[in-house]
Amino acid sequence: MFIINCKNYEEVAGDKIKKFVKTAERISKKYKVKIAVAPPQHLIGAVTDRSIPILAQHVDDAKVGSTTGFIVPELLRKSKVSGSLINHSEHRIPAKDIAKLVLRLKELKMMSVVCVKDVNEAKKYAKLNPDYIAIEPPELIGSGKAVSKEQPDLITKAVRSVDSAKNNTNLLCGAGIVSGEDVQKAIELGSKGILVASGIVKAKNWDNIMSEFAKSMV
Repeated sequence: MFIINCKNYEEVAGDKIKKFVKTAERISKKYKVKIAVAPPQHLIGAVTDRSIPILAQHVDDAKVGSTTGFIVPELLRKSKVSGSLINHSEHRIPAKDIAKLVLRLKELKMMSVVCVKDVNEAKKYAKLNPDYIAIEPPELIGSGKAVSKEQPDLITKAVRSVDSAKNNTNLLCGAGIVSGEDVQKAIELGSKGILVASGIVKAKNWDNIMSEFAKSMV
């Protein structure tokens, strides 16, 4: 799994998100790598007609109906959104909400990607059986220093922690990944994929950098 979190970067503002997702779609087909994109929340509807999974960057444990401004899982599903990131380091939520949202997405047959900051959180939330646990040390996010190089033991420990839950959850590696070499190292350490943001979105040539990352995964 190769997830690209677009955050609210200006590089994908407006119609540019369509070009970005089309590029991801093309690279996914070319290298037979599963790529998912999490656009800025207000741009999700512009790209749900594509063949690759589109994820929300955040979702709320709010009901359908009179809940102004909240992002509701059931409505995302009706809009052909495949799943959501949960508890990203830039949008942390309480543990009880994480548990409710993982269950809610599972019932809707939507993908859940729980973001964690350390091995203890990886072990804790893997027990909820989300589809993915994405480990991202906050201090490395956007730093250009890949966790696979700076803290390789963190990945191997997180892999063991997730595996100890003995369910279907897989570990993704994030934070500071900017090259195919970073990706390859993460896979070698046991990660089942990557969660990236600025390393892709802010690159001058999306096609080249996505290709580099995808080739490193296969």
